[in-house]
Amino acid sequence: MGISPFRIDISKGEVERLKSKLQDTRVPIAPIVPGAGSDYGPPIEWFHRLCKKWRNDFDWFSVQEHLNRHEHFLVDIDEENFQLRLHFTHTKSARADAIPLIMVHGWPGSFHEFDRVVDAFVNPENPSDPAFHVVVPSLPGFCWSSPPPRRGWTMQDTARVFNKLMRQLGYAYYVVQAGDWGSFVAREMGAKFTECKAVHLNFCPVELDDSIADLTPREMKIKERYHDWLDNHLGYAVCMRTRPQSIGVALNDNPVGILAWVGEKYVEAVAPAIVETPNAEWDQAILTTCSLYYFTDCIMSSTLPYFEGVKHADFGNFFLKQENYIGVPMGYTSSLYDTRPGTERSVGKTGRLVFYNECDDGGHFAALERPDVILADCCRFFGQWFQG
Repeated sequence: MGISPFRIDISKGEVERLKSKLQDTRVPIAPIVPGAGSDYGPPIEWFHRLCKKWRNDFDWFSVQEHLNRHEHFLVDIDEENFQLRLHFTHTKSARADAIPLIMVHGWPGSFHEFDRVVDAFVNPENPSDPAFHVVVPSLPGFCWSSPPPRRGWTMQDTARVFNKLMRQLGYAYYVVQAGDWGSFVAREMGAKFTECKAVHLNFCPVELDDSIADLTPREMKIKERYHDWLDNHLGYAVCMRTRPQSIGVALNDNPVGILAWVGEKYVEAVAPAIVETPNAEWDQAILTTCSLYYFTDCIMSSTLPYFEGVKHADFGNFFLKQENYIGVPMGYTSSLYDTRPGTERSVGKTGRLVFYNECDDGGHFAALERPDVILADCCRFFGQWFQG
């Protein structure tokens, strides 16, 4: 399980090939029907604007330099009868009392999802705040992590491998922060591995019982958002959980296709204020993510959590199973514009919930949208409840 330093180094030829493909792609001029609204997908103008920016203004080499400010590594982890190669960043604090923290992304995310919080976790401005040694792995099949080596690979398998990674890095204990599919990994780590001492989530899609009549105004909004996502936004999930290879081949060498498939989620799964008008920082985050998927040929293997994992309709029941109960201290940040937001009353049934906060202007990509909230919540929660 040797660990090797790694640097992101996409060749000039690959970057030029991307720009050439963007130049050669014919994006439809008109919307699918006159007056098409957001229920059809992002506005056609959005596609034209992002394609033009990706082709003409997006500087991959500046992005690459920025991403390389953190130390990257590759490691081959012995697992069953094979080795699984993992890509991860490992940014250590100078503080002797720093807490080991592993942060786990989901789909359509990447290690870049935590780019805006890592440095502040490692070197907090306030010396009274806790500091962290931050490990950010790429899920198997994402970026430079090798795809799962067999059929039936689940987030529980990934949790086992990530626990091995933390032990290999010399951490006898750690805490976890995660959202989306990463929350399944974090839940397994908190429920099954004694090395995990606390878990903070920003995704826990458990609905309140229909028998509850005294819903608060916020709980009613969450219920509406929850069902709107299930009823009107799951086309992508159906495709990936039924024909992952077909959609993977269609998108693999198709940057505009990746922009449509991946970028769409950064429009409809976030707080509306972020995308109501063009936002240069958010555009940069979208194009960075799409570039990572394109340059690493990972769009096909990134679909596997949907095919192998828990189906969306079963998320709640899965989290409520006794074997998946998080017995260590659990914190949760409820973002109103998440795809399926949780409430204090619903999330509390899935673990030892000792910290809860609400963010009414955040969405699914919590650490990228509201890094200030995730930083503050994790520092308060882990600072109070972590015991190494």
